[in-house]
Parts: sequence; structure tokens; C-alpha cells
Amino acid sequence: MTVVLQEAPAASTVPMPPTRLASRPVLRILGTRGVPAAHGGFETFAEKLALHLVGRGWRVIVYCQDEASGPTFEDTWAGIERVRIPIAASGPKASMVFDWRATRHAARSGDLCLTLGYNTAVFCSLLRWKGIPNLINMDGIEWSRAKWGPLAKTWFRLNERAGCWLGNHLVADHPQIKLHLQALVAEDKITTIAYGADAVTAAPVEPVLGLGLQPGKFLTLIARPEPENSILEVVQGFSSKPRGHELVVLGHYDDSQPYHRAVRHAAGAEVRFVGGIYDKKVVQALRFHSTAYVHGHQVGGTNPSLVEAMGAGNPVIAHDNPFNRWVAGDGATYFRGADTFSDQLDRLLPDPTRLSALRAQAGLRFDAMFRWSDILDQYESLLKRHLPAYSNRSGERSWR
Repeated sequence: MTVVLQEAPAASTVPMPPTRLASRPVLRILGTRGVPAAHGGFETFAEKLALHLVGRGWRVIVYCQDEASGPTFEDTWAGIERVRIPIAASGPKASMVFDWRATRHAARSGDLCLTLGYNTAVFCSLLRWKGIPNLINMDGIEWSRAKWGPLAKTWFRLNERAGCWLGNHLVADHPQIKLHLQALVAEDKITTIAYGADAVTAAPVEPVLGLGLQPGKFLTLIARPEPENSILEVVQGFSSKPRGHELVVLGHYDDSQPYHRAVRHAAGAEVRFVGGIYDKKVVQALRFHSTAYVHGHQVGGTNPSLVEAMGAGNPVIAHDNPFNRWVAGDGATYFRGADTFSDQLDRLLPDPTRLSALRAQAGLRFDAMFRWSDILDQYESLLKRHLPAYSNRSGERSWR
């Protein structure tokens, strides 16, 4: 998924309130790089949920990873309290160190926790031992991704099991994820809540023109350049004949990587590699003014990029699998490989009536299932059911 950087209000370093405030519920969010969102789907979700809950009177603390050295410190951003943990490194090892330090810090509070992802779920044993309620969003089936080697796959599978056992309750963002988890835990321990997005009902045309593109005469593809995202098959199928449209591929492609090199080698004259685009307004404009959105992801749950495309009213051409079919429904047409992708283009691009029908269906599906306001309300309702019970100074029970 394309990373979207957002302009952040200035943070203020202020004394933190006491850990226990009986007048309002408290939530600590772990498992992301922090807020404001600048790294991916979980960070965007953490920001959306935190702002939503703060607006509803909650106290929300988000753990943030800083690429720096020094002691942990605390500040606030947009009413959200941040515990900022400097980690003087990068990569998987740094993420593990950050997750461990964040979990140790949260374990001292006794507050309700929401952990996003299970990649280091074994650390949640500390929260369980302390009796701290912890809900875990189990993300996708990470160990099934082709990019991981045997050691990484083993680590992810063990942590998936640890998350199932250690979490007080689990969130699946897709019915297929819930079905997968039911092989490990009881069904009533899992709640399905999808990922959300903002509706895009208008977008300026200037960012599109600035890239040398003609509105309504291009398709967009936004995905990491990995085999499981079907990018090679899409590029091969698109390039098999002239289309009268351009295929705009976002993301960084490095010819030193064999897969990246194969994708670029397969591209015809109508394929445009525009690099990584990090401006949210430009990405929204590309989606809004494109003929269709191409989604080749083969694994995972509710993919943020697909939901965001539907929120922009895009007809979708998606890889045919249960994950995508549940998300896009009748708002998409589906392919399996390069040949079937080419066939779908042959039928779809010359047919404005079919494109309009898909666009309308995508919008209806989005409105019914994936608006942030509905998603965040579902999370708040679930979180309220798991708030710890404690008493205020007068001895009255304030929260369950």
C-alpha cells in the first residue's frame, strides 16, 4: 500500500495526567509506529480511532517509535497522549525492541490495551500475567506471504498462536480471517470489524495533469512490488495489446531486484511507473480521475488500498479470491492471471455503461460496509465491553 504522509499539528510536551481517571475510560494503543499516520494502514487506523475516542471523552495513549536515541518521553498531539520510545536502529529488530518496551510500559498502567497486529504477540504474555485486558487485531495471515523465508514464517505462525491464546478478545478485519482463527480459538472470542476509509466525492484535476495523465484515460495500481500482489501478471496482460489507456503503477521499483526487473521488462509503452507518491491529495486525485482501480492482492484480509479505491468510486478489477470478493462484491470484475486480466480489459474499457454500473456498485458497497464513522463506532462498542473494573475515590464503580 502506498504510504501517505500527513501534515501534523505541532505536538506539545506537557505533564501527563494520572494513570487512573475514574471520570472517563482509558485506552492504550500498541503495535504501530505511532501518530500522526505516516507509515501505513495500521497507523492510519490508530490515528482515526484515537481521534474518534478522544472526541467521545476517552483518554487515549498511543505508543510511538522514534528513530533516535535517548530516554522515553511523553507529549500530546491533537488531544492524544503519546509515549515516544526512541529506538536507535531500523528494521525488524528495532520493531521488536520497540514492541517489548511499549508492552512493558503499558503493563505498569492496568489500562485497557488494543494491540494492532500479532507479529510480537508473545510479548502480550506480560499483559496477560498482569491481568490487563488486551484486545488484539489479528491483521492478515502474515506467515502465508511468499516474501518470507522459513525462519520468518515460523516466527509469525508461533506469534499468531500466541496472540490467539493471550489476547482477551480478537478482532478479525474480514470473515475469512475469522474463519481461519476459529481453527485456533472459540468463535465467540473473535469479532469481525472491517477496515475503513473516507469517501472521496471530488478531487482536483491538477495533480493528474501534472503527471502528464489524461483524466478518465488511465488505470491505477497501488501495491508493494511483490509476487503475491499479481503485479507482473497485470503488467503482462495490460501490455499484450494497445489499450488506449495508460496503466499507472505507484511504488518504488529497483532493477537490482529480480521481481522488480521482471515487472519493468514486461511493461509496454502504455505502462507508467511514477514512483512512490506520498501526498494524500495526489493519491486521491489519481483514484478519483482513473477509469478503474487494479487490485492484484492474493492474500490478506480487508485491504486498505481496495477500500480507499471503493471510497473514491472506482470500478475495481481485482484478483479473484475470497478476500477481494467479500470486500468489493458486485463493485468489481475479477481475474486470475495475465490472460484473464487482458480479457477483462477487452470487455470493460470499451463499455462505459458497465464501468458506470461497477462504479455505482462499489459506492453502495462502501457506504454499507466501510465508512470510518461506522467502523469506529463498532470498535468503541467492543472496547467498552472490555474496560477493566475499578473504583473512583469515593469507592463507586466507574467502569466495567
